[in-house]
Amino acid sequence: MTDGISARQFHASKGTEDWRVVGDGALAFFATSSFAASAAFVQAISGLSGLEDHAPDVDVRPDGVTIRLITITADYYGMSQADVELARGISGAARDLDLAADPSAVQSVLVVPGAPDAAAVMPFWQALLSYEPRGDSPDEDLVDPGRRGPSFWFESMKEPRADGGGAIHFAVWVPYEQAEARVAAAIAAGGHLVRDNYAPAWWTLADAAGNEADIATVESRD
Repeated sequence: MTDGISARQFHASKGTEDWRVVGDGALAFFATSSFAASAAFVQAISGLSGLEDHAPDVDVRPDGVTIRLITITADYYGMSQADVELARGISGAARDLDLAADPSAVQSVLVVPGAPDAAAVMPFWQALLSYEPRGDSPDEDLVDPGRRGPSFWFESMKEPRADGGGAIHFAVWVPYEQAEARVAAAIAAGGHLVRDNYAPAWWTLADAAGNEADIATVESRD
């Protein structure tokens, strides 16, 4: 059985201060001075115990390393106690190398197609992207089996939105403490607030042409 925990429980666990749960898993970004320094950090992480059964997703760049932790089984997609233990180990490896985390630098993107009949359009997107149904919600979600591209969640729509927006929009998952600043920045850049009745779970914004996007957090979702 998967020892699943909520995002709130993950954040409340000791040793997870560097990490933020933003939609699909917990992310942390550790800044480095060079690609070699980033590679050295990944090498240090590779020596942690338990990676054979529960390896992180790692993105290596010249200015730092982004790491995602998530537990995926046939019927579960989310955080677990194993992710807490690995987060502690990775943060410890970073401290040993004098690397600091920057929680403001993490986000994940969700694509949200809308359709009157989601089941009728999901096969198209699955074939187009070579994605697969998410194990715990196969009738609603498609995910990249390589765990690289954004996830897709299919929204049921009875009719086009009366307040603008098309049949597809994006959700940008950010740390909760970054959300209101991101909303304000998008509005200052020419967007407008469409609705905020679900905040702090999400704010819906639109550009001048009516294309919609959500700023989303895991706050209040437990």
